[in-house]
Amino acid sequence: MTSDLCSQAARFIEARGLHLDDAQQRMLGRLADWLQARLRPSGWRRRPAAGAYLWGGVGRGKSLVLEALFQAAPCQAKRRVHVHAFLQEVQQRMLRHTGKTDPLQRVADELANEARLLFLDEFHVHDIGDAILLGRLLQPLIERDCILLFSSNYAPSQLCPNPLYHSRFKPFADLLQRRCLVLQMDAGPDYRAGSTQHWGLYLQGPARLLEARLAHLSAMSQLLVQRRTLTLRGMDERTIWLDFSVLCRQPLASSDYLQLCQRFAHIAIGELPALGRCTLDEQQRLINFVDIAYDSGCELWLQGPHSLETLCADVGHGDFSRTRSRLAQLRQAPMESLAC
Repeated sequence: MTSDLCSQAARFIEARGLHLDDAQQRMLGRLADWLQARLRPSGWRRRPAAGAYLWGGVGRGKSLVLEALFQAAPCQAKRRVHVHAFLQEVQQRMLRHTGKTDPLQRVADELANEARLLFLDEFHVHDIGDAILLGRLLQPLIERDCILLFSSNYAPSQLCPNPLYHSRFKPFADLLQRRCLVLQMDAGPDYRAGSTQHWGLYLQGPARLLEARLAHLSAMSQLLVQRRTLTLRGMDERTIWLDFSVLCRQPLASSDYLQLCQRFAHIAIGELPALGRCTLDEQQRLINFVDIAYDSGCELWLQGPHSLETLCADVGHGDFSRTRSRLAQLRQAPMESLAC
């Protein structure tokens, strides 16, 4: 790791009190060399790839490595955004261009003008509409010389795994493979699992444990989120408390969860069942919610009768490994303290 960009990125990581393992150091060095060449192309060498796509297992530091490079990159116009928030933004921008020619091209113009470097974190697609929208946006962004960074748990060919839709997304997966530097982070420990940095709390036990901690909240029966009314257990200006059934057993979208996480700094979810017994749709909604809450910096409190291990057991959804890793970062209050 010899480039100036790599050294600056390494200092960013060290300043956070973190240390890279050998695989992460090699990846940082390779990506830094690529990005430095991409930002300062030489006339005599082959033009570097338009973007970089880093994928691999959960908790392996993909976002950390790319965030360090992103912070070190000498670009004034740069953005990091989670894929859920990006999708909502693109859809809102397209609505503003309704009735005009080529609305997606206009959105690509806006995005490329606003950011030379665009980092799409936790890149994954399951809904075919979202998949096609993101796929159609990639080519015009690349044509406008926007430098793209992606972190993902999936190789490009594994995106949009639903066999009913995979063939429709394949041309865009091929575009990623062809125009991006695609790298896989080597397997290794899940650093989230051993982290001492907690982003919330898991309360194992009856609902009264959560009720005791949130008794100060004003009782409020309903909250309007976009076009849907949610039944609440309580809320104040910074905190909302609702049950799992309200959050995941009705057809809420990622945009609904984004609105909740943007409005409230503290979200409490009660009455979580064993997730392995839930439907795939319910599991997907919880996965989406946890992704958005984690990225938004929300403090999350969860309550259920099962241990965290039992809560997460036998979940069949392919994306749940990331969610399990993030739930492992919730502090588990000792049972004796809960009884007080």
